Amino acid sequence: MAWEDTPEVTTSLRPSTTSGVHRRGRHRARIPESIEIIPTHNGVPRSGLFKARRASTWHRPYRLGLLVLDYGAAALASFTASQYDKSDAGFNSQTLLVLVEYLYLPLAWIIVLWAHGAYDRRYLGHGADEFKRVVRAAVTMTALVAFVAFSTVTNLSRVTVGIAIVSALVYLLIGRYFARRFLIVARGRGRARNRLLLVGTLPEALEVYTAVSRAPGAGMMPIGIRLTEGYVNTRGLTTPVPVFVGREVMSLVRELGADTIAVCGSASNEPGELRRLAWQLEGTGIDLVVAPQLTDIAGPRVHIRPVEGLPLLHVEEPTLAGLAWLFKNFMDRLMSGLLLLLMSPLFLLIALAIKLSDRGPVFFRQSRVGREGKTFRVWKFRTMYTDAEERLAHLVEQNETDGLLFKIRNDPRITPVGRFLRASSLDELPQLINVLFGDMSLVGPRPLPADDGDFLGDVRRRLLVRPGMTGLWQVSGRSELSWDDAVRLDLYYVDNWSLAFDLLILWRTIGVVLARKGAY
Repeated sequence: MAWEDTPEVTTSLRPSTTSGVHRRGRHRARIPESIEIIPTHNGVPRSGLFKARRASTWHRPYRLGLLVLDYGAAALASFTASQYDKSDAGFNSQTLLVLVEYLYLPLAWIIVLWAHGAYDRRYLGHGADEFKRVVRAAVTMTALVAFVAFSTVTNLSRVTVGIAIVSALVYLLIGRYFARRFLIVARGRGRARNRLLLVGTLPEALEVYTAVSRAPGAGMMPIGIRLTEGYVNTRGLTTPVPVFVGREVMSLVRELGADTIAVCGSASNEPGELRRLAWQLEGTGIDLVVAPQLTDIAGPRVHIRPVEGLPLLHVEEPTLAGLAWLFKNFMDRLMSGLLLLLMSPLFLLIALAIKLSDRGPVFFRQSRVGREGKTFRVWKFRTMYTDAEERLAHLVEQNETDGLLFKIRNDPRITPVGRFLRASSLDELPQLINVLFGDMSLVGPRPLPADDGDFLGDVRRRLLVRPGMTGLWQVSGRSELSWDDAVRLDLYYVDNWSLAFDLLILWRTIGVVLARKGAY
């Protein structure tokens, strides 16, 4: 930790205006004879053609790579569609057909993707917005092709057009996915990151630091904290990045080489100061982000509603009802029934292996707490010896987790077959029975034992939805998480549920299961 002190300490976003004045006020500040109205060092450029270059430049080569990938994906989609239709597709010239398939259509895809913001640096590399914009571009391309075919009276094969659009969407999403994986690897090596200067009180800045550190894929690397207040009570504390007191923001940005300023918590509640900081940053290429005191609330629930120039953040209630919720319940029953039929041979093999290992029962059933506090009996393949419950009292002191959980990395009660089942997550498959009966969902908070307390405080909120076979905690570390982190992730899921969020968790579950991350 490094501290930077100056004789004058300012507790606002403004640089100190008492330069040259003694602390006890013995000398008056010199009053300037004139005031410069138009700043010369910054400000909005006079022409949009000569905007200042961004201090952060990682997105430029990445965007160029996406352009090449997207063009190739669209051209490959045209080739795929052409294999299903060997006709001239309504074109009189073979040369014209080739130009349409491998030049005009790919360029049209690039233009539509650009128009939908699929190359906007704010959405690249993190979150689902990038993929949503690609899907919207596919819808626009469908309408555009239909309009062109209708207006030019071109006889196009509907099957061919459908194959071209769908295959282009699939290829684009696959290309973007692998491009993002490449970017995440690069960020893990310290590249393609935004250098972040946090401005605010120390608790607020550390909260933002913890949040961005939990998502390395977002590419934000805090490099310093500039305190706005509370500096007296924070001296001597250990911090993960240097802390500065009383420094002028712009000079600190230049010294640290920051390309982004994050105004945290209560510091963002000073509209005049925040506006003046934004003015200072105009024309410098430095990004300004604001982290309000709204933690663990996802973007779809937050809307900005300006009233007389005052930006009001409107926070919507969680969506735990309606057609989307009914569709989730329907898909839970349908998918669980299909998976039980398809996996029945695997169930028989696992049951046979458990029986041959120690002759005990195949299934383990335990009371768990479900939606609205109702208890149910969860189904799992038995992974422990039959006397596991009796041996638990002798192992309590070896517990490696906190809160309501009990986990030991090398639990002696687990059978050899059970160890394999746990590592591969196959022991969870019988919970499909609970999903079919409506006690559980495919995605949701983790189901906890019924005898582990009354779920007081914030923990009770997780009972608003059905527990899930997989969830946000499973794809974020599983048994390696602390109890507080597990509760935080479960509550985040409840507060920000959506069908797209469920699909994202199911997709991430595949990778976590294959990697056997946090399973023991």
